[in-house]
Amino acid sequence: MSESTQKLSDAGVSIWLDDLSRERLTSGNLAELIKTHNVVGVTTNPTIFAGALSKGAAYAEQMRELAVAGASVEEAVFAATCDDVRNACDVFAPVYKASNGFDGRVSIEVDPRLARDAEGTAKMARELYERVGRENVMIKIPATQEGLRPIAETLAAGISVNVTLIFSLTRYREVINAYMLGLEQALENGKDLSTIHSVASFFVSRVDTEIDARLEAAGGDAVQLKGKAGLANARLAYEVFEEMFSSERWARLQAHGANVQRPLWASTGVKDPALPDTLYVTGLVAPNTVNTMPEATLNAVADHGEVTGNTIVPNYSESNEVLDAISAHVSYPEVVEKLEVEGLSKFDVSWEELLQTVREALEQAK
Repeated sequence: MSESTQKLSDAGVSIWLDDLSRERLTSGNLAELIKTHNVVGVTTNPTIFAGALSKGAAYAEQMRELAVAGASVEEAVFAATCDDVRNACDVFAPVYKASNGFDGRVSIEVDPRLARDAEGTAKMARELYERVGRENVMIKIPATQEGLRPIAETLAAGISVNVTLIFSLTRYREVINAYMLGLEQALENGKDLSTIHSVASFFVSRVDTEIDARLEAAGGDAVQLKGKAGLANARLAYEVFEEMFSSERWARLQAHGANVQRPLWASTGVKDPALPDTLYVTGLVAPNTVNTMPEATLNAVADHGEVTGNTIVPNYSESNEVLDAISAHVSYPEVVEKLEVEGLSKFDVSWEELLQTVREALEQAK
């Protein structure tokens, strides 16, 4: 076991892998990462599945079967991705049991084209949950304004949710509110709150990428603030987490067995080569958090990550100062809105690539 990843786990950070493919499952690589790198969960998204299916070979037999059965492109995508997630859930079943449901989780995302469609999102969330058929699946729902209601509805039905594409502190507060609302409705519905789990995926590197470009354009003293926004934003999100999960409203839910909705640090691969490659992991260490990493970042942390204890709570004041200084040069509301729109757009493009890859595979299999 890597000493660095063990230290992360000991500090209360759950390490999830931000990648899944059939090859990773069948080769035993995923099981190996559980043993050697403290990996206790997996996240997926349309881009990850588009990449996995584009390599093709591992999916060829299933595509032939689906083609013979007359499956549509969308039915084939649904079948292939749900099968991968179900199999990954089975790999993580022992972790799920040992952690009492907090970890051993595998996330699968609703069709990103439904991000502005509340009813469609809620419907697909239920369909994915039923199709995967495993308790340890988490349904990913984007944190758009339109996504807040289906987030609450899905939780109210007793289904665990990974809320994704969170960039702003304001939206994060709304996500936590939706979580608590969902649990309140679940309680009314007679659900066992102790079985419902959720994470709130707060994106990190994309914030730096967008803000750093604007700071560079502003020039002068602004350039000295590059590489600081992502960490500051995420650290202040944890402050929001601590505040809202110490409220009276939360205490009432907790008394009924409710679990906190953990912040999950996403987009943790460092894009700027001038920054340390483990920055968004070692700089975001605190209890009750999840860090989902691409494999390159996971390997970097295992190799040379320096885990020095809690790197979030002691930096609240500095983080506020950083965002205040940045706001003199960059519009924070404008940036976070742009990032949400771009994030959805990128997943739409990936979904279309996924559909096209499967369409070609089905044609070739006929």
